[in-house]
Amino acid sequence: MATGEAPFGIVYASDAIAEDKVSVVGTFPADSHKPIIYPAAVMASSAKPEAQAFLDDLSTEAAAAIFMAQGFTVLK
Repeated sequence: MATGEAPFGIVYASDAIAEDKVSVVGTFPADSHKPIIYPAAVMASSAKPEAQAFLDDLSTEAAAAIFMAQGFTVLK
């Protein structure tokens, strides 16, 4: 893959987009695995206005465009 240690490997689509030396030669069907979800939440121990503001920023259309450009699917 990118380091040359293996000719093939399994990576997330977002990792393949991020690395110029990685080429996608196949994909798994969407129904072959559970969806990959990255949850985000403000924890009680971090309940500061800045933490909520950051989480709110992750939900904007601008953030969604950035995530999609990096190969992520944005859930609404």
